[in-house]
Amino acid sequence: MAERGKDGGSGGVPTTVRGAGGLVTLEGAVAVTVALVLIVRGLLGHDQSATSGYGTAAWFGILGGGVLAAGIGLLLGKRWGRAIAVIAQLLLLPVAWSLLTDSHQPVFGTLLAVVAVGALVLLFAPPSTRWMAEEYGVDPGATRE
Repeated sequence: MAERGKDGGSGGVPTTVRGAGGLVTLEGAVAVTVALVLIVRGLLGHDQSATSGYGTAAWFGILGGGVLAAGIGLLLGKRWGRAIAVIAQLLLLPVAWSLLTDSHQPVFGTLLAVVAVGALVLLFAPPSTRWMAEEYGVDPGATRE
């Protein structure tokens, strides 16, 4: 049986990390779904050019797959997922801004901004940071003198 960590997660993984993992997994799943939709649209002839449809699908599939893997990694307590997740959130913030302003899609922009900022807050929450520091042998209970 897994031991519960003091930060609330099983096996010492904080609930903040698992929460961020859930949000990042959702983002990756949406991107992979978009890739699949673009492929189907391309096969059905709905795109103006095959290169555009399949190229965009490849872009969403590759990047979304990486984000999905990072989210699943965080859910499983893998520290490597945090770096990918942080970079993805930082890259999604300008996308959210663009949706809010130039694209005139306030609902999608707001939703994306809330998810990205929420994930960043969870990834940099004190329990998450302490959990990451454990990998480097840092004792979070030690005091500086």
